[in-house]
Amino acid sequence: MALLEIENLHTFYGHVHALKGINLEVDEGEIVCLIGANGAGKTTTLRTISGLIRPREGQIRFDGQSINSLPAHRIVEQGISQAPEGRQVFGTLTVMENLNMGAYTLGGDKKAIEENRRRVFSLFPRLQERKKQLGGTLSGGEQQMLTIGRALMARPRLLMLDEPSLGLAPMLVKAIFQTIREINARGVTILLVEQNARAALKIAHRGYVLETGQGVLSGPAESLLRDERVRKAYLGEH
Repeated sequence: MALLEIENLHTFYGHVHALKGINLEVDEGEIVCLIGANGAGKTTTLRTISGLIRPREGQIRFDGQSINSLPAHRIVEQGISQAPEGRQVFGTLTVMENLNMGAYTLGGDKKAIEENRRRVFSLFPRLQERKKQLGGTLSGGEQQMLTIGRALMARPRLLMLDEPSLGLAPMLVKAIFQTIREINARGVTILLVEQNARAALKIAHRGYVLETGQGVLSGPAESLLRDERVRKAYLGEH
């Protein structure tokens, strides 16, 4: 049984049919990536899993249990965290306060919060150096570290990352992807949405290709990297 199972998922924005029967699975311990052009439905898929949008039809199961009707905060409690596109840090809060916001599901358990914070600082030593600094004054790369760190504060079993490399310099992109690998090596399953299809497929175990709200290809990441359609459409090769 997969950790996350999505079956025939249909999601709408008003009258706009955004997801049209998506099916996907993420096994425990995997990195699975979603690739596709802008508007393909990648972010909508994550937002639907997170409970920020309600599906019109279909099933989302996490660890065998349906989460379709759960509010977003209960989905976090079940073990799913999301680091959103565009970072969305709390600019007027310090790094420490931002991290503490991510730990709200722990119910004030100081020991657990401190332990989680140590884990985050071991991944992102820069955040420890900046812990008293306001989130809004951090560089783009530091804000991305904070966004991922905040999501990790809830000790998720599944971490969903939405465009973690967006707007970052190439050296920082490389560092972020190395960190994603490290997070996965520490036992966190990852569902990754990423415009940088080549970098995503290089670290993923499997991938899904979305086009206009539908899954059109899926398979092992290595196979997708070699697939002529993927190479032409998403890797800039002709």
